[in-house]
Amino acid sequence: MAEQRTAADPRRVALAALDAIETRQTPLETALADAPGFGALAGRDRAFARNLVSTCLRHHGEIDAVMAALIDRPLPDRARAARHILKLGLTQLLFLATPPHAAVATSVSLADHGPAMRFKGLINAVLRRSTREGADVLAQLDAARINTPDGLWHSWEAAYGADGAHAIASANMIEPPLDLTPRKGEDIAALAQMIGAEPLPTGSLRCREGGMIAALPGFDEGRWWVQDAAAALPARLLGDVAGRRVLDLCAAPGGKTLQLADAGGQVTAVDYDKNRLEMVRRNLTRIRLKADLVCADGRKYDAPPFDAVLLDAPCSATGTIRRHPDIALGKGPADAARLAPLQDALLDNAARLTRPGGTLVYAVCSLQPEEGEGRIEAFLARHPDFTRASVTADEIGGLTEAITTAGDLRTLPSFLGTLGGMDGFYAARLRRSIEAAT
Repeated sequence: MAEQRTAADPRRVALAALDAIETRQTPLETALADAPGFGALAGRDRAFARNLVSTCLRHHGEIDAVMAALIDRPLPDRARAARHILKLGLTQLLFLATPPHAAVATSVSLADHGPAMRFKGLINAVLRRSTREGADVLAQLDAARINTPDGLWHSWEAAYGADGAHAIASANMIEPPLDLTPRKGEDIAALAQMIGAEPLPTGSLRCREGGMIAALPGFDEGRWWVQDAAAALPARLLGDVAGRRVLDLCAAPGGKTLQLADAGGQVTAVDYDKNRLEMVRRNLTRIRLKADLVCADGRKYDAPPFDAVLLDAPCSATGTIRRHPDIALGKGPADAARLAPLQDALLDNAARLTRPGGTLVYAVCSLQPEEGEGRIEAFLARHPDFTRASVTADEIGGLTEAITTAGDLRTLPSFLGTLGGMDGFYAARLRRSIEAAT
């Protein structure tokens, strides 16, 4: 008789993913993909597992505070599995509106086997108590502050003020909508209506409803690609690239490569990771665009100088916490300092690859000034043949608040707040002197 398989459990998948994230700093999507049983989940259950973990991460500070208020004494180190089960149970009760009996019963069942078994009674008691007292504990908390690690909070407060830090942290707690970049020449209004999206002033389309990306109208025809509204801005700062040789350094996953190729540029896309470069290739194929793909270290890549260079450098990615809430737990100011030498080396090579009279745009999806403004100030001190070329409001959809006093681009997650926010990005446009020696 064939062995009967039990259906995969999305909560057990979420538990394995949460453990990997909190104990090994595994990225969210990797943790989910590697969790036993994830591949066997139906689409709806996959979405639930992902939503359960991501919501738990977004509200981790609140959940820890509620747990501490409802437990008489701190859990011992050996209760790690029980602690994670409690976190997922509290997430369902406090933030996902799961019926209390279902949240409690399914959480207790997660402790049927393994090291959490001895804590089944505690799990049951704490979750039941939460149904009576949890909301009152939450009401007393400053959610934005308590969900933000101290290092990030203090760095944002220093850079953007107390109100700015609070606005950023508040925006990071909201599940972001899906943004699409339409192909050049599309009738934006008609495409938006067909997809059920909302045109943004910056030119992106915003979908507020979830669902399978590949099922959206226009996917198979290559009429758009997924790209946050803020991420779509740096490539525009290169201006008209039609017929020009353009280098996209650190190109994966390829949104900016698509923009530049769609605008008529003769694009060379470079990335050190062959697997991520394959993502660029697949995106180009679907959108029916062409670019030369090169797997190489951006610090050492050599070629004749380009008319325009876009460097979207590796960074701490703190501007994307709204989309990747695991970043808040694993990244901070120390990561920005560690990445600075890499960013400087990439900038120096990007400068060498920019022809005299050409344009170089440097971008990072980081809120940390030391990865943005700090790197550009240091770069200009090393390269007197480059000067800033200020960003103008009409280039970025009239988003004047995103232009710094120095003329650079700086978006914050709180911008376009009434429309759903945007990622945090920094970009500086630099022009090389026509007299510069090659």
